[in-house]
Amino acid sequence: MSSDMVQVTRKDQKEANENIIRRFNRKVLQSGVLAEAKAVMRFEKPISKTERRKKAIIRRERRADKTAKMRLGVR
Repeated sequence: MSSDMVQVTRKDQKEANENIIRRFNRKVLQSGVLAEAKAVMRFEKPISKTERRKKAIIRRERRADKTAKMRLGVR
């Protein structure tokens, strides 16, 4: 993750706060800091194929059980 800080300074004393915020948001988007932070948040450790298959089987079974209970009207 880059440690570059995004800074925006007031152009003059009369500049509106909304304009400063808009310029800051634009700079943040252009720098890619936010996208990089989100990518780091979503990172998952790589798991083996067998582990992935086991989890998929469990998910399918739970989903089937849930739909069966919904059809019966049971919670």
